[in-house]
Amino acid sequence: MTNTSDLNVQHDLQRGRFVATVDGHDCVLEFKLSADRVAMTAVRVPDAVGGRGIAGQLTRHALDWARSEALKVDPVCPYVKTWIKRHPDYQDLLADS
Repeated sequence: MTNTSDLNVQHDLQRGRFVATVDGHDCVLEFKLSADRVAMTAVRVPDAVGGRGIAGQLTRHALDWARSEALKVDPVCPYVKTWIKRHPDYQDLLADS
């Protein structure tokens, strides 16, 4: 498993995504920003580097960013929605709460 501290996540605000390159593969969490909300629309981790917890680390990183920006989160992506359900300390970020 890749440790969170080992994952170098880049924030590409222009393209609406967080990117971490692992073993030459781009792992991406896509989002759409509007006013005081961020819709997290997709998490993509190539099969070649799957199973290392990368999607969860990207999600945590993106949610921590949303919190620091005082944004509410709309978890459009099923993975992000499930991840938040499993981590109650992030449920206060939900746009519906």
